[in-house]
Amino acid sequence: MIALLYRGCERIRRRPSCGWLGSLALTALLCALSVPAGAAGPEIAILRSSDLNSYNDAVKGFKATAPGSATYIEFDLQGDLERGKQLARKIRHSDFSLVVAVGLKAALAAKLEIVDRPVLYMMVLDPSKHHLTGGNLTGVLLDIPPEKQFKILRAFLPSLQRIGVLYDLRKTASALHEASSQAAIHNFQLQGFSVENEKEVPQQLRALLSRSEALWLIPDSTVLTNDSTRFILESALTKQVPVIGFSSELTRLGALLSLSISYREVGRETGRLAKSILDKETLLPLKPIPVEHVRLSVNLKTARYLGVTIPQEIESLIDETY
Repeated sequence: MIALLYRGCERIRRRPSCGWLGSLALTALLCALSVPAGAAGPEIAILRSSDLNSYNDAVKGFKATAPGSATYIEFDLQGDLERGKQLARKIRHSDFSLVVAVGLKAALAAKLEIVDRPVLYMMVLDPSKHHLTGGNLTGVLLDIPPEKQFKILRAFLPSLQRIGVLYDLRKTASALHEASSQAAIHNFQLQGFSVENEKEVPQQLRALLSRSEALWLIPDSTVLTNDSTRFILESALTKQVPVIGFSSELTRLGALLSLSISYREVGRETGRLAKSILDKETLLPLKPIPVEHVRLSVNLKTARYLGVTIPQEIESLIDETY
């Protein structure tokens, strides 16, 4: 067939009306036909909850480490779960080798509709709370496991014993329960101060700062608001209590240090996991995995004010300073 196409191309070239466009089209066709069977890479569906910068960063990271030969078809829920279910059904009836769900709604839609091929989720807070489990379903965690945080914290502040945390019982009690057992392993005493609304934060913060040697901030929307965040950081600094945060922005505002995850790194970890699954090196079912690289930011001004000396073994781990 290739020989016939070449002869056909020669005949076309002899015609003045053929032009370069017709020759280019035939050349492209010949190239496509000459690719050996089975050389094409896997097709991967990317199901995105919405068009957010954070999701886009994660997708870029995913493509950087996923199989280099893969082709991608992207679908956008536009924030609509019902639309997500429809798109997931469309994906189910296609020949995709693997599905990546970006964000909670995409992950829920994929879980409900796709059961016959691997589904990897990313950019989902607390996946266990939303029962994102299944024989074909796993993903990459958006938070840092407590044991990893406390290990770094112990190296950074070797004499620290009592850590206080503000939390809303309805939102973060389960996460705090898990953290308490891990804290004990690293010889920390984790003290919880519960609040039911933002108005209770000042009173509980005063109690915490009088009884604890450090304040550990966790993502809790009742505790941390636009109004309360600066108040918490300034109050702790006044009492010379170091604050451990979860974002470089908190470090910039005065926290001693923060442990955080780059969204692009979440994507990169998901890409590595996808490649391992498609290469049959990793088998499902599989528990969700944490991101390997944790970003450490340190506020040097706060460290000097608190009289904290940064251990030599920690200096090489610092990604960002203020």
